[in-house]
Amino acid sequence: DKDDGTCQSGVIKDDWPGYSLDLFTYPEHYHDDIESIYIPHGVIMNRTERLAHYIMDDFQDDNIMVLCVLKGGYKFCADLVEFIKILGWNSNKYLETRVEFIRLKSYLNDQSTEDLHIIGCRDLSFLRGKVCAIVDTGKTMKALLKHVETFEPKMVKVAGLLVKRLPNMAESLTDYVGFEIPNRFVVGYALDYNEYFRDLNHICVLSRTGKMKYKI
Repeated sequence: DKDDGTCQSGVIKDDWPGYSLDLFTYPEHYHDDIESIYIPHGVIMNRTERLAHYIMDDFQDDNIMVLCVLKGGYKFCADLVEFIKILGWNSNKYLETRVEFIRLKSYLNDQSTEDLHIIGCRDLSFLRGKVCAIVDTGKTMKALLKHVETFEPKMVKVAGLLVKRLPNMAESLTDYVGFEIPNRFVVGYALDYNEYFRDLNHICVLSRTGKMKYKI
């Protein structure tokens, strides 16, 4: 692997500063608000395609119910399902996917709150007896899994774009990990800071200016 902070397993080193902003394009209105490009869009897409291969190999001919966690997971979910579809078209097996949505809120500014707030549909009875794949960005997974399992799905697998390395992290609840990253607050690719920065294609590190400008 090249020593660029990432490797084929998706692990990003603790001291990885990200790429210079000069190497990429991004919305001009965020010019002073982001510090670096932490994971470029092309790398995200390549890694997501690799996860789609893993899922195709594991599920074989099962149909799966995909539970997309909004809002931060919608881009990852859309791209992952699209790659699964394309792989099915180009092989002799097709994994049928049906996508449903659930919305969670657990952050205020750049701090995780204690409570998991499920906004909208709490009744997930459509999962009963089904093979379920939860697609998320890696936050709030323990509480969400506990909620999902009360509806008795046949099997649950989790695909997470980001899993943060934390000092007290005993085990990962994510079966398909996009990137394992240090405990840094990042935005972009549908991840937000108080509803801003979802329109960035890359995953980026916020600057101090950006945090102060959009703080509530």
